[in-house]
Amino acid sequence: MRIALTGGIACGKSLAAGYLRELGFETIDADDIVHRLVPAGERRRLAKTVFRDEKARRALEARIHPPVRAAIDEFLSRPGRRIAVVPLLFEVRWDENYDIICCVKSEKEKQILRMTTTRGYTREEAEARLAAQMPVEEKAAKSHYVIENDGSAEELKASVAAFARWLERRTEKQTER
Repeated sequence: MRIALTGGIACGKSLAAGYLRELGFETIDADDIVHRLVPAGERRRLAKTVFRDEKARRALEARIHPPVRAAIDEFLSRPGRRIAVVPLLFEVRWDENYDIICCVKSEKEKQILRMTTTRGYTREEAEARLAAQMPVEEKAAKSHYVIENDGSAEELKASVAAFARWLERRTEKQTER
């Protein structure tokens, strides 16, 4: 089964993926692939442009998305319990390529707080990044499973464990067919 983990910026996708790895899943993160393709200094410079200019963002995505998708597809083609972390899954219309989609969701103010306190963004920068993505509520509505992440790390860990159990049940049913 092809499984994706998605959600909004600063919703806790990376932390959730870490918990999934602790539970024996292998993960690949689209953002990590992008970071290997685009040097840090260039990412900062591009971010100032692409979060204000949709045409520039689309041009960058046209260049970056094909190698990201190829790396994810190759990873998922190997055997094992594998999950792709794809923040912009719905925005780039890759959702049809997955059997199960889990969305990590947080309230907008929590997202902004996380971006300003842990990532050093100004409120304006945080809001620009949120505006460039599909609202997390829409992503959640399109997903098979939703993990709410407005509480503690321990609460998120418990929610991820519940998702893993749900996923195991779904995988077992699929295998029985």
